[in-house]
Amino acid sequence: MKNYNVQNYIRYKEDLEACIERIPNKEFNEYTRDELVITFMPLVENLARKFSTMQQASGVMTINDLIQEGHYGLCAAVDKITWDKILESNDQEKTIKSFLSKRIKGAIRRGIDINRGNMRIPEHKLNEIRKDFGEDKKMVQLFFNSIFQSIDDKHPDDPRSVYQVPDKPDKYNNAMLNTYLLGIMKLHLNIKEYNVLRMSYGLDCPKYSATEIANKLGIKGNSSYVRVSQLKKQAINKLIDNVDSEQVIDLV
Repeated sequence: MKNYNVQNYIRYKEDLEACIERIPNKEFNEYTRDELVITFMPLVENLARKFSTMQQASGVMTINDLIQEGHYGLCAAVDKITWDKILESNDQEKTIKSFLSKRIKGAIRRGIDINRGNMRIPEHKLNEIRKDFGEDKKMVQLFFNSIFQSIDDKHPDDPRSVYQVPDKPDKYNNAMLNTYLLGIMKLHLNIKEYNVLRMSYGLDCPKYSATEIANKLGIKGNSSYVRVSQLKKQAINKLIDNVDSEQVIDLV
C-alpha cells in the first residue's frame, strides 16, 4: 500500500484485479508464494475495513495503514502454511482463509497497539474490547512463557533468588518483537511492573540482575530481589490474562 495514497486508491484496486485475473486457475498447493499473496489480498482489505470501524483502531490508524499492516501479516502467514493439513480438509479454501485470517488480524492488532503508544483507554472500554479467551488463553500463555523464559539459579546469599539467563530468541525478529512487547506492556502494566520486565529482559536497555533492578527502582530490604522476582511473575501473568490470543498467534 505504500505506493498508493487515498487519491489513487482506485488505481490500486484496478492493479490488484488485473493481477488476480492473470493467475491461472489451479489447486492452491500449486500456487507460487506470490500468487497466493495476491489471491488473498482482497481478504486483507475486508478484514482491515472491519477494524477501521472498531473503537480500538479509532483515531490510531487510517484504512490504508490497516491494510498495509494486514499485508505484512499475510506475507508472513503464507510462509507458515502447513499444506498437509490443508490438503486433508474437505474445504481447502475455507481452511486457508481461516488460517490466514487469524494471522492477518493479529498483525493488524499489533500495528494498532504499537501506534497507539501512550494513549489511555478507559477500563470499561478495554473490557468491551476483550473477549473470553477459553482455550486460546493457552496460546497466549505459550507465547509469553517462551519469550520471558529464564533459568533459575541460586543467589550466593539467598537460595530463593533467581538470576536472569538470556533465552535464545533466534526465531524472532528482535527489533519488531521488542517494540511490540513494550507497546502492550505500557497498555496493561503499571509503571513498576513495566520497568521490572523492561530491565529484566533488556527490551530497550541492558539486562540487569534482580538486585540491580531493586536498587534502580528504590525497592529496599534484604530480600528486595525477591520482590523484583514477584513483580516480574505478576507482570507476566497480567499480560497473559489481558492480551488477545490473535495478537500473538503468528508469533508462536
